[in-house]
Amino acid sequence: MQNQKSALGLDGNVTALIVYIIGIVALVEIFIEKENRFAKFHAIQAVLFHVVFWVSFIVVWIIGGILVLAIGAASSSLGWILGLLLTLVLLVIFFGGLAALIYAAIKAFQGNMVKLPIVGNMAEKWT
Repeated sequence: MQNQKSALGLDGNVTALIVYIIGIVALVEIFIEKENRFAKFHAIQAVLFHVVFWVSFIVVWIIGGILVLAIGAASSSLGWILGLLLTLVLLVIFFGGLAALIYAAIKAFQGNMVKLPIVGNMAEKWT
């Protein structure tokens, strides 16, 4: 199935790799793919992953920013420490998401149907 051509005209494993790297291609692939279940699964999983990743990153950033401003107004040294912790949390989220994205892209290119936590089961149901 992974070596079968996708709707984009590429091998399924190449399409699966590309959808993780370029999110807009994943959206297009979801709507045009009819036959290659492997490529469609990875396209759906990539879109779900990007949405969950960016929403969680933005939510932590906004809530953390509000806390830093609120606590920083009361105590500048505590606000500075909280700001540093927020930066570290955001870096962990960013690099963790990037690592998961690279892992999924490599496994997809190798022809594996790897399911990422949370979004993998949803993508399998929707395929």
